[in-house]
Amino acid sequence: MFTLRFDRNKIHYWATQYDYPGDAEVEKEARKNKKRGYLTRDEFLKLCKWKTPRSGPLCLRNPDEFIRETTRIALSSNREEIRIGVLMVLNGVSWPTASVILHFWHKDPYPILDFRALWSIGLDELPNSYTFDFWWEYTGFCRRLAEESNVSMRILDRALWQFSAKNQQKEIGNRT
Repeated sequence: MFTLRFDRNKIHYWATQYDYPGDAEVEKEARKNKKRGYLTRDEFLKLCKWKTPRSGPLCLRNPDEFIRETTRIALSSNREEIRIGVLMVLNGVSWPTASVILHFWHKDPYPILDFRALWSIGLDELPNSYTFDFWWEYTGFCRRLAEESNVSMRILDRALWQFSAKNQQKEIGNRT
């Protein structure tokens, strides 16, 4: 289903070209606090704003205790369905934002579900809706690719995003 659109030997190159506002702060905060096993409301709101600023008003509706308990369950569960699924009970959180929480805060490697990353691994059109099976296949593909390429999931994520940012519009233009 997925095929990398560029030579995997170029993953480091594309990752070094990546520059997205707030990325370093989000990564630093998660690295510093992820051992705690849950997100605070402030951490959650910063992460949501970084991923999808439009969801801000909905994310603000989540009380601190609800965020802490929900993220604690997601980050401590042994079941993948619970890890991703429980996060979507939070207001303003759908598959992409839930994947961001797992990407930065879980000890296991998780890719960020993003239209740019999906394009970079061969999807010209997004699915009408995401499902667990789709997300899990995507996660497995990215984990294998990162391992085979000897890069972290963060480096792979940056490369996938950046490759699309520089090439997706060009390819769409070439098809029209």
